Amino acid sequence: MPIVATLVASATLLLTACGSGGSDDSSDKIEGAGQGSSKPSPSASANGGTPDLALPKDLKVEFGSSKPSDPRDAAAQENAENYIRALNHGITAQDPEDPAYQFYGLGNAARYAREQIKSWVDDKWTATGTDSYYRAKTDKVGTAGVLVTMCRDQSKFYGKNVDTEKIRYTKPSLDDYQEFRLLMKQPKGEQKIWKVLQIEVEGRVKECRR
Repeated sequence: MPIVATLVASATLLLTACGSGGSDDSSDKIEGAGQGSSKPSPSASANGGTPDLALPKDLKVEFGSSKPSDPRDAAAQENAENYIRALNHGITAQDPEDPAYQFYGLGNAARYAREQIKSWVDDKWTATGTDSYYRAKTDKVGTAGVLVTMCRDQSKFYGKNVDTEKIRYTKPSLDDYQEFRLLMKQPKGEQKIWKVLQIEVEGRVKECRR
């Protein structure tokens, strides 16, 4: 797909940057209005310095893919999933400055997360239901990066108005199926944790239908 080709072609340049460079080509929002009756704390937990990713009981984020056999790819995929959990955490916490996405996202990916969360907050929506991800695959990018690709089904992922608590249900359609591409890198330093440097989302992906 053209977007994937663009992402991979620019990966070497992005991975040698400081993490804040490059252009943000992603324009698709995390679709499906937000919900979640209770708001998790946006503060980071004491568990190894990693942030709190707890979600309200009315929101589930599911990942149905097996882990790669390569430990490096498996670690990259795990934190690509954590970045998505962090996005949902920020939405339900109603906090555009939530530390969770800032921990798992760098540069364009961190800006993308902030914009998505802020959009939900400004429109007075939070998230509820089930947000499903599956068919994940990993591809090495140069010697320092991993591209994680996965499908998304948001047909049971809905928005709930934070004031009225009214849920905005949607009818299942091709709009529910997206493909996420997350370019992962390991920043230098003491915490060699895989983080998302760039994210691109393609909507209405027929191949992602289940």
